[in-house]
Amino acid sequence: MEIDITEESGDTIEFELEGVSAGFANSLRRTMVGNVPTLAIEEIRVTRNNSGLFDEILAHRLGMIPWEFDPDNYDIHEECDCDDGCPECEVQMALQKEGPGTITASDISVPSEDVEPAKPETKVADLKEDGELDLEMTAYIGIGQEHAKWQAANTSYSYEDGTFHFKVESVSGLDPRTIVSKAVERLEEDLEGFEESLEENL
Repeated sequence: MEIDITEESGDTIEFELEGVSAGFANSLRRTMVGNVPTLAIEEIRVTRNNSGLFDEILAHRLGMIPWEFDPDNYDIHEECDCDDGCPECEVQMALQKEGPGTITASDISVPSEDVEPAKPETKVADLKEDGELDLEMTAYIGIGQEHAKWQAANTSYSYEDGTFHFKVESVSGLDPRTIVSKAVERLEEDLEGFEESLEENL
């Protein structure tokens, strides 16, 4: 297997992959899209919300905010050894602001030093002069197979002259190189698990 990066800029990376089957190429694409762990807000506890947005709409907007974080420091929430959430699989956040003004992702308070919004300018809501938001939130480490808010990237490839041409665009807080490497790691883990299961049942 040979990989050659042909272009890299911002949230996008393009590379050529040789020496693999179409099945492997498609598995890699699907893993980058739906099986690379990312961070997204999952639970919201509302103390006060008179922003003009229903709680459900506000929760949806907050859930779609992408976050930069160190994936080596966290476990997927559903795969963590804890019973009901811990600092290794979730991150506590808070949002308290009074109007007038526009609330953005940068207004969310995060105690974890390695976590910050990938796009701080992302708009959450507008507050009028008497408006106020007071929220507590829990973000989980999850995968795109569970919900689109955990999708790591948009990925496509074409095939020509024995070479797969990949384009990976991050839609999460992970940089595209990390998404590719983590996808390979996830594939290796899946194969190891399959081999162990096969050995136990033969």
